[in-house]
Amino acid sequence: MKGLEVRVASLALVRGNKDQRIDSDFWTKEPYRNPALNYEPIGEHLKLSQYGVSIEMNEDGIGIPIYRMNEIHNMLCDLDVDKCAELDDRQARLFRLEPGDVLFNRTNSYEWVGRTGLFLGGGANAPVFASYLVRFQTKKETLLPEMLVAFLSSRFGSADVKRRSRQSINQTNVNPEEVKEIPVPLLDFKIQNWIAEKFGAAHSLQLAASERLFAAEQALLAALGLAEWTPPEPLAYTASAKDVFASGRFDARFFAPRIQALLDLLAVDGRTVADVADPRREKFRPDACETFDYIEISDLDGAGATTSTRLASVDAPSRATWHVRSGDIITSSVRPIRRLSSQIAPEQDGFVCSSGFVVVTPREIAPEVLLTYLRLPVICELLDLYASASMYPAITDADIFNLPLPHIPDAVAYQVTQDVIAAKAAKANAANLLEAAKRAVEIAIEEGEPAAIAYLDQTVEAI
Repeated sequence: MKGLEVRVASLALVRGNKDQRIDSDFWTKEPYRNPALNYEPIGEHLKLSQYGVSIEMNEDGIGIPIYRMNEIHNMLCDLDVDKCAELDDRQARLFRLEPGDVLFNRTNSYEWVGRTGLFLGGGANAPVFASYLVRFQTKKETLLPEMLVAFLSSRFGSADVKRRSRQSINQTNVNPEEVKEIPVPLLDFKIQNWIAEKFGAAHSLQLAASERLFAAEQALLAALGLAEWTPPEPLAYTASAKDVFASGRFDARFFAPRIQALLDLLAVDGRTVADVADPRREKFRPDACETFDYIEISDLDGAGATTSTRLASVDAPSRATWHVRSGDIITSSVRPIRRLSSQIAPEQDGFVCSSGFVVVTPREIAPEVLLTYLRLPVICELLDLYASASMYPAITDADIFNLPLPHIPDAVAYQVTQDVIAAKAAKANAANLLEAAKRAVEIAIEEGEPAAIAYLDQTVEAI
């Protein structure tokens, strides 16, 4: 039958794999292996592997920095991460991260399984830990961690991970012990060192981007009168029954004096987000295209940027809802305290985002300024007051557009815009470096090490 692919696996081969897999997903066509390269199981070149500990997260942003799968983007761990409440001595001993650790995501959606990131240090000097991730440390005398990340992120390594995964109703999982069985090419150290240099340069660009974004936030806070702001924190306070019933809220946090003082500062001009921006509700229709680029909550990083995943329209998630356009700001309506907002880049025009986002089109404000404003911790704290539900606390479109937004002086708006543009450029350059590193691995597998070395020589001056 034309187009039918059949593979026969002997009983000895089935019994030979650790979990005795007999499913067709596992026995599908294996990724191409170049016979001229030296392949060995990944596990032969690891000093250790550990499973991430389960840690209860503190959504208020207080505690120890901790990495989860959402903090892995473009093969590097983000600099800005969520926090956890606390760690016991055993957890701290087992999963404290060190520069050079490789973090591997073993569970979630099919697209996210196998996502791999290199930890080269965070934006602060505090200890950093990881949760729900697998931690690998390579034997650097034979396999550099940068090489492992680039390989597992390449189409060859990724395909080998995914064929070893198991799909259930709600999620996909892969056994890390099976990942250690994946053959990895031990490339010439000229190639491995070049890949490591690109990861290091990309990390430096990430640090530079983080500094520019911090400068933008500080400039905006100063313009808002919040840079040196000390909110009132009385031991006790009261609210009238009229205000309580009018708001429909009975929690003390909603009526805290610091919140009212913050609202008084922000409402000085009587202007709201709705006065300078509009909602975009351009409905996505899966039957109008064959494929589309999908942005979900986990695609947003901690610095105001987003990646996406190319999907077939027949596989469109039920939450794939809104088209986005260049310059739009998307902000998560779920757990606003996490500061998950992003500006849509020109190359992302027409992409589709989840219904978990509010899509905002700036009209009389620079998108970079609005993005920075929506990501300010005090603004996210204010939005979090309106979040309802326990499992997935969320806000509404109205909560975003009713948010007070005072006038920003032109000089400050210009500085914030330039800082954000510079940060985005640095992150784009970092992404190009990492893509070149991954491509070098793919060329070595497809065409051999001489071709990969030639690619390195050509790329040195191009990047």
